[in-house]
Formats: sequence, structure tokens, C-alpha cells
Amino acid sequence: MGGGLGLRPLAVLLVLVAAAAGRAAPAEGKGRGRGAHGSTSTRLRFRRDSGTFKVVQVADMHYADGRATGCEDVLPSQVAGCSDLNTTAFLYRVFRDEDPDLVVFTGDNIYGADSSDAAKSMDAAIAPAIDMKLPWAAVIGNHDQEGTLSREGVMRHLVSMKNSLSGLNPEGIEIDGYGNYNLEVSGVEGTSLGEKSVLNLYFLDSGDYSTVPSIKGYGWIKASQQVWFQQTSSSLQRKYMNENPKQKEPAPGLVFFHIPLPEFSSFTAANITGVKQEGISSASINSGFFASMVEAGDVKAAFIGHDHINDFCGKLSGIQLCYAGGFGYHAYGKSGWSRRARVVSVQLEKTDNGEWQGVKSIKTWKRLDDPHLSTIDSEILWNKGTNGRRKKNTDGS
Repeated sequence: MGGGLGLRPLAVLLVLVAAAAGRAAPAEGKGRGRGAHGSTSTRLRFRRDSGTFKVVQVADMHYADGRATGCEDVLPSQVAGCSDLNTTAFLYRVFRDEDPDLVVFTGDNIYGADSSDAAKSMDAAIAPAIDMKLPWAAVIGNHDQEGTLSREGVMRHLVSMKNSLSGLNPEGIEIDGYGNYNLEVSGVEGTSLGEKSVLNLYFLDSGDYSTVPSIKGYGWIKASQQVWFQQTSSSLQRKYMNENPKQKEPAPGLVFFHIPLPEFSSFTAANITGVKQEGISSASINSGFFASMVEAGDVKAAFIGHDHINDFCGKLSGIQLCYAGGFGYHAYGKSGWSRRARVVSVQLEKTDNGEWQGVKSIKTWKRLDDPHLSTIDSEILWNKGTNGRRKKNTDGS
């Protein structure tokens, strides 16, 4: 971590954050091919110039009261002046450099127990994405509701915020939790797939803690949520493959939630990209959601948080299971090990006559809050017609 932008003295941080805010709006004419930001009617769409759609995943900010909230697990020399504002500065830094099409906050966005006002903490935590006019979506973790708002209250607030594409729950059905919804990403405007969802994003509430007296520990994705997921996936696949222009294979799906599934324990250092530095804090029972994803047939990767000093991806039964690594400075971490974000870049294929088609590949890498905003662990999660391959780099942080 040493010397990263997020760990400079408070006075310098305030100047940098203010400067970033003043020049935050992304330049026009980048060929994103998406609607204007700042409205829930924003249509997510692949970029015309590059045929890409990029997501920045932010896990475990643990935001509380801003400048008044100190940092956890930083080097002794970095403690003075370190606060939630370091998290804010890192957000601006990575957003400006990556220029994402969507930001996904995967839970424990705030640390409710240390927040004097949960709504204000969420406003401050998400502010850089709103300020930079970036579409964003969120799920909640196990700490968001430990302050002045309930889980429903937290999710309702996230849904109501500017530029938010988050959803409370699907209408017309009974479902456990809050924040179960999906987003569709259309092909490049003006192409044959410009009105079809060529990439599907699923968001689920993985709960907080078990409410069953005989089962201790963390919560899990319940049967009602899995039914909704399977029905939504099936409907999207039918639409993609049966409506003109008909496609031969389902559009790829990516899934976002907070608490790891028990299957994240399936890996060793030999078959992951990234690091495993703590245990897998999943629920003590297996509710079967991994099997639901495999059976659905469209999911290529799932992205989570919760265990802050794990940042690996590992492949199981055709699905990449990926941690982001901890982002926030008020969250526990590891002294000397940089806070980080995960980036996911989805690439379309192009026909011989130059028209963008469906998804060709899904890649990922991580960005560190170190002096160079280092990029590490770049890898291909999925390639059309293959099972994906790993390109493992060393961290060095």
C-alpha cells in the first residue's frame, strides 16, 4: 500500500478529491452508445468504437462517517490522517483511469455499526460514481443494515439514488431478501443485435446472518431467489435464441452478490489466479445456488466480496468464481497489501464485414491503490468456443 494516493496526508487528500470532482465528468464522443447518465432509464449498451462493456466491481467499502472514520490494517506510518476519504480518493482514481460503463458495489458498502446516519454514509460512499455520471448498481452485504436503516431501508435508499440501476425486488412475486434484480446489456446500437440483450447481469441478496436457530453463521441465497434466477435466466435465453435475429447459444451471464458460496472452498493455490489469505466465510449450509447457476447454462462468472484479503478467481464446472479483494480503508485488510478493485471487460466479436455481434470473450484484472495504480492478474475468464484460460501474474504489492 505504501505511498498510494489513498494514503497521503489528509490535507493533500482533500485537495485531490476536490480536484477529481471538478474534472470528473467523462469526455463525450467515446462511442459508448449508451443513454445519458443520471436517469434510471439509462440503457446499458456495448461501445460502438471498441465493442466492449466494462464493469468495475467495488467490494467492501465499509464506509462510515467520512473524515471522522479511521482506517484499519494500514502500516503504522499511514495511520495519521487515514480515513474514509482514502476510500473516496481511490474510487475517483480507478474510475478516472478505467472509465467503466457500469460500477457494481457488491455489499458492505457501509459499515452500519460505525455510521451515525446510514443514508448519509451511503450518499458519501457512492458519491464518486454519481459525480462522474457513471451508471451503477449495488447489492447489500452483512454489515450495511447494522446502523440506522433496516436491510429493506438500505436497499430502498440505494435504489432511489441518482444514476442507480439497482432494483429492490422483482414485482409480483414473493422473494427473500432485498436487491434481487437483473440488468440487460444491449449490443451496439444500429447493429443486428442492437435491440437484444447480449450480456445479462444478475444481482442477488446473499443475506446477512442465519435466522434458523439450529444453523449458525452467515446467511445464504434462498430457494425463492433461486427460482426467480432460474426463471429469469430461462426467459432471457429463450428470447435471445428464439426471437429474430435468432442466436445459436445463450447470451453470457454474470452474477453479483456478497457472501461466498461453499464452492469457493474448492480451490488450492495451484488452480487460482490471485491469492487466498483467509478462510472462506460462506454459510454453514449449502443452499444449492452454485448448482442453480450451472443448471441455468448461461452463467460464466460470479463476483463477490466479504473475505477482504482473498482476491482470487477459480473455475469450477465451467463457472469462474471470483473475489474482488477489499476496497475500503475502514474495512479490515492486511498491512502493506494494497486495497483493490476488480475490473471485468466483455468483448464482442466482429463479422468479416465489420459489424459487431455477440460476446466473444470476458476478461478481468485488478487495480491496486498503490503509487502506480498497478494492474495485476489479467486473465481470460471465458472465450467463446473454449473454457477460458489463465494468465497468472504475481501481485508484487
